[in-house]
Amino acid sequence: MAEFSTVKYATQGATAVITISRPDAMNSFNTELRSDLMAAFRLADTDDGIRVIVFTGEGRSFSAGADLKGSLSIGSTVEQQLQEEYRPVFEMIMNTGKPVIAAVGGSAAGIGMSFALTCDLLIMAESAFLLAPFTTISLVPDGGLNWLLVQQLGYRRAFQLCIESERIPAPRCVELGLANRAVPANDLMTEALAWAESIAERAPLSISATKKAMRFALENSWGATYDIEAEMQDSLRGSEDCVEGVTAFFEKRKPEFKGK
Repeated sequence: MAEFSTVKYATQGATAVITISRPDAMNSFNTELRSDLMAAFRLADTDDGIRVIVFTGEGRSFSAGADLKGSLSIGSTVEQQLQEEYRPVFEMIMNTGKPVIAAVGGSAAGIGMSFALTCDLLIMAESAFLLAPFTTISLVPDGGLNWLLVQQLGYRRAFQLCIESERIPAPRCVELGLANRAVPANDLMTEALAWAESIAERAPLSISATKKAMRFALENSWGATYDIEAEMQDSLRGSEDCVEGVTAFFEKRKPEFKGK
């Protein structure tokens, strides 16, 4: 098992579990955490035995956001920090071919909310909540949160939610489409890992291509998305996993996908 000072990394079958581990600071982000997260996600991304990533936080908070007690590096600006330390982690989550499930057991606030919503799937404890508190400290939503919320909620609802610093409880997150599931707090990790295991049994090349196509569709036209779908389908049709899937279908058995 890999060792990091602010992140716990473990594997369970084909699932990697990445846990933010700064519970005494409500899992808030400092320079070390940003670096450790990047290394942990890179490790999961490059491990051929891993098919799904579960991303969670230790203790009562997924993440309270940026560590406001922390200081910037000498000569650094907040813009540089966002571009050079945070952005690579966000882009890794979006660009890895493996689905990332955020398991939020408590508060996900500020840029912690941005991380939760950047993940491909989101499961929350029923007592958990999302919060964009930026207008209470005279800052702007960051970590791509403006884009994420406008894409998912539309401008007016997203704007109101942020300027009023509205706390969004888990059931409401599911209702709004911000989260996929809300489960009892004691069942969160059991449910998240079971979900990951179920996904890991499906065709990994198909999941990776679907993620890529849907991320592409967020920012491109129907025609451009149609084109990339056709290209991907042509590539996948000749894969060993496609042959296995079709064969298993006709033989009425469970397919055994190898990611080839």
